[in-house]
Amino acid sequence: MAIILGMLLAVACQPKMTDQKQEKMDDQAIKTLTGYEEDVSFLRQYTDIIELVDPTDGSKVALSAALQGRVMTSTAGDAGSSYGWINRALFESGDTSAHINVFGGEERFWLGPEGGQYSIFFKKDTEFNLDNWFTPRLIDLESFNVKSATAQKAVFTKTASLINYSGFTFDMGIERTVEVLSASDIATQLGLSNTDGVKAVGYQTTNILTNTGEVAWKKETGLLSIWLLGMFTPSPSTTVVLPLLSDSEGGTGVPVNIYKSFGEIPPERLMIKENIAFFKGDGQYRSKIGLLPTRAKDVAGAYDASSQTLTIVKYNKPQGVTDYVNSTWELQDEPYGGDVINSYNDGAPEPGKKPLGPFYELETSSPALALEAGESGTHIQMTYHFEGKEAQLDQVAKKVLGVSLEEIKQAF
Repeated sequence: MAIILGMLLAVACQPKMTDQKQEKMDDQAIKTLTGYEEDVSFLRQYTDIIELVDPTDGSKVALSAALQGRVMTSTAGDAGSSYGWINRALFESGDTSAHINVFGGEERFWLGPEGGQYSIFFKKDTEFNLDNWFTPRLIDLESFNVKSATAQKAVFTKTASLINYSGFTFDMGIERTVEVLSASDIATQLGLSNTDGVKAVGYQTTNILTNTGEVAWKKETGLLSIWLLGMFTPSPSTTVVLPLLSDSEGGTGVPVNIYKSFGEIPPERLMIKENIAFFKGDGQYRSKIGLLPTRAKDVAGAYDASSQTLTIVKYNKPQGVTDYVNSTWELQDEPYGGDVINSYNDGAPEPGKKPLGPFYELETSSPALALEAGESGTHIQMTYHFEGKEAQLDQVAKKVLGVSLEEIKQAF
């Protein structure tokens, strides 16, 4: 980063509630969000920021090349709210860790798998525990090159090599493009006909991984996946929403994977229905879940009722592809039986210890990439934030997630 890393390397009315009273409550709720300009001003003290702006409504997206072309935060129009979680304490400390540096940001570029015999986070023959877990510097502390940058789009590149747990070397080229979306782009991508009364920001990232070596990447020596993770600010009223393919829609396999290495999940924190799952995103209980490609749809989301903010993540899910890297921390019987969507809720790893954030995450992954020499794989993700009155937000939730805001709020 320019300084620190450079040195270190609409609302449905309640019964008997007047529109005027509800309007006042809406404004108070929205104001609970942190300010975008304040966050960007803070970030500029520690790193160069590339800011993308949609000229039609003024929505903004703040990027850091020093953190792998990461989307640090964004804001919708003149709403002024900041949607990404930023670890101010870590920036201010000027310190780094060998294991992971949780700077935050609402979409970061990572690679999988995390665990297993083809892991890129564990060295060969080490035990799968926190002491031996190290995030590759490539996706943690190393900067990406700025290939080009305009007012609406930035392109980042990187060449690198990584060695997995089984000793195979991946030579790779990375290209990551981030572009801000207009209101019409958002409406078209999500099939929305009316977003009056709602402020929105959206951005799309196109992430390309190329095998630049002379040897093909094969299952028997391990494969990589493009892994995109978003950190968002939690609240007691935040609920993650994961639409599911039901049995009648052709869904197969366990509806939701629970990562027990992160802790068991009590029923008041995870509700699984036939075609949807709800998961607490309050940052108060360390837990993680995932969806198999045979259960996941191409969209996930979260709703924060306190700030009346709806977040949607959509991605290019290829049809009929089931090979996804497995990131569980063990030698695996099914190294390509992993998830396409994950959600993580932060919390203390054990009594008396501090959480990483706290924050909650929405994550998507590409399939396992079996690439011939010179071949590339692509993973595209879109992130949208909608802020406004619940009556209008409810229509977006129903259309995109297939569930009403009332159902989301009543899940827990």
